[in-house]
Amino acid sequence: MLLPPDYLERVYAGVLGKIIGVYLGRPFENWTYERIMAELGEIRYYVHEHFGLPLVVTDDDISGTFTFLRALADYDNGRDLTPAQIGRTWLNYIVENQSILWWGGMGNSTEHTAFLRLKDGIPAPQSGSIALNGRTVAEQIGAQIFIDGWGMIAPGDPELAAEFARKAASVSHDGEAIYGAQVLAVMEAQAFVEPDLSKLLDIAVRFIPKDSILYRLISDLREWRSQIPDWRAAREKIAAHYGYDKYPGNCHIVPNHALVQLGLLYGEDDFQKSLMIVNTSGWDTDCNSGNVGCLLGIKNGLKGIEAGPDWRGPIADRIYLPTADGGRCISDAASETFHIVNLRHRLIGDEPVLPKNGARFHFELPGSVQGFQVEAASDTGEALSIQNVRGHSRTGTRSLSLRFHHLPVGRGLCAATPTFIRPPDLNLPGYPLHASPTLYPGQIVRAELSADVQNASPVTVRLYISIYGTDDGPRRVCGPQAVLPPGISHLFEWKVPDSGGQPILEVGFELLTTYSPEGTVWLDYLTWDGEPDVVLKRPEEGGTIWRRAWINGASAWDPFWSESFRLVQNQGRGMLIQGAREWEDYRVEADIMPRLFAVGGIAARVQGLQRYYALLLASEKKLRLIKMLDGEHILAQADFDWEYDATYLLTLKVVKDRIVALVDGKCVFDLVDKDSAISNGAIAYVIGEGCMTSNSISIKPAHGME
Repeated sequence: MLLPPDYLERVYAGVLGKIIGVYLGRPFENWTYERIMAELGEIRYYVHEHFGLPLVVTDDDISGTFTFLRALADYDNGRDLTPAQIGRTWLNYIVENQSILWWGGMGNSTEHTAFLRLKDGIPAPQSGSIALNGRTVAEQIGAQIFIDGWGMIAPGDPELAAEFARKAASVSHDGEAIYGAQVLAVMEAQAFVEPDLSKLLDIAVRFIPKDSILYRLISDLREWRSQIPDWRAAREKIAAHYGYDKYPGNCHIVPNHALVQLGLLYGEDDFQKSLMIVNTSGWDTDCNSGNVGCLLGIKNGLKGIEAGPDWRGPIADRIYLPTADGGRCISDAASETFHIVNLRHRLIGDEPVLPKNGARFHFELPGSVQGFQVEAASDTGEALSIQNVRGHSRTGTRSLSLRFHHLPVGRGLCAATPTFIRPPDLNLPGYPLHASPTLYPGQIVRAELSADVQNASPVTVRLYISIYGTDDGPRRVCGPQAVLPPGISHLFEWKVPDSGGQPILEVGFELLTTYSPEGTVWLDYLTWDGEPDVVLKRPEEGGTIWRRAWINGASAWDPFWSESFRLVQNQGRGMLIQGAREWEDYRVEADIMPRLFAVGGIAARVQGLQRYYALLLASEKKLRLIKMLDGEHILAQADFDWEYDATYLLTLKVVKDRIVALVDGKCVFDLVDKDSAISNGAIAYVIGEGCMTSNSISIKPAHGME
């Protein structure tokens, strides 16, 4: 099936619609219509400032939507993807009691219940079934809120969307919850090729049983829409016939799906009005608003979003995806768009789309700023603006412009994008933000900039990073600078210097000097590549933020001892992970002191909690090289008479399909894993049922096995 010509831009609009809807509805989630009207009135724009809250936050609706979709990439991008494989994706990316889900407990939180089933070895779809969990638990809203990505990878293919929606939803839900997920996924898939809402509903209901509650609900709402012109009166009928009092549990699918359809049917195809209706109506506002926003984004594109107030500016594309894959946490709407689009391309056997030779920040989508925001270095009143514009790119079609007005000589103006948790976001409300930095010492940053300054005056520009310092506050480290003559682009290259073990929180560029009162600097792209060259340990200058760069999948990481790392795992296996999925060929090395454990050691190419290579000391006085991929596989094993409270230097080198393991500098394993799907990933400590300590762990590029 041919892709719609505007598929890429419509997916981007769908992603934006999703996050706008979630951020809009999040501050008053689970409020009633009556309370919303009494305290806020009709919801026509963001209200986070009313509550003193940040706008861009962590949210399960966003994290689950863009994380569970990774099952496709992890399992060969096939249409035959199974519910069991999607369930294993849950176990790989979800950090128990920390990320994505509402951890409300067995029988209380549907997703937590399903997670515990999966953890106990019960595969999907049994993990979410009515037979195992009961109808009330199985028919809550979660399947619907996580479903948008599956619709976006099936443009114009409602059968595929319904099939993927059923498989994905069945990991945690059953019955009416699956039907709701299928309806939305089908509508979203078909919205790429069909603009008529009534026809979208006609197609969607073909995929659910005619005797289901959802089928009857949609029929009722369509009839009410033809008879009742006022959405408020229709909402009252929903409350009377399909309200929370009729459907038990914490957040049932039926009432909330009714509000999603209410917003669509009464919103008159208007993005702002539809979001107003679904949010003002109450109940699970961020979930319902996210689904409505995504569908209308796909259906009407960026123009539909931009027809009303400025929804995009305050967000600046920013998305947080806290999972065990910490390097994907700091993300943006453009990046997630290309992840989705390239899943579709691989699904149909096409090559992936990689703008500007795969640059991380490429600005090729209209209006996209990919997290870049401006900051004036002084408060003298100078004005500047940042926006996505056409042109000023050597290899693409768009760029990011920084326009300044009345800039005094020597004043610095900056534009930067996050590479880690920013200071304002260290203590977000609700779901905690777990992330690893995306940029590390030793990597090469590349950026191309050009300028156009009034009176043909040159402007001086330099790159910089900000890192956390002694007081856990940011400090700037400056990179190369260059004078940009008007109209001539300049390529910056910078090997990121040592950060003293502190995480890098942003990268950007600064205007230093110009003798013109106004002008524009264009950023064509900014990217980095290569493996890091860094030692990770407790920084000598102190502070605590460095600990936030680790994804803690262990029972405890005790900070009160002299060692940088003291890990404890009470049951099963735990991990402490840092790094990025893009790392490929490198050497990871750490000192390990066993205190008491079943296994302990280090891991390379970590792609979550259940996908990695590891070199482990085992309690049976063994040394093991293992691969975790749908279970543990021992690649090599040897007798090794290690002792408690002794220190061992463990080293893993991974280059292409070759793996070399050393202990105290002596090679113990050297093999080739031809069947591996694990070609890249982060590093980690691994601990099983016990305690171990370490002072540092290092990562260096490995271009060979010398």
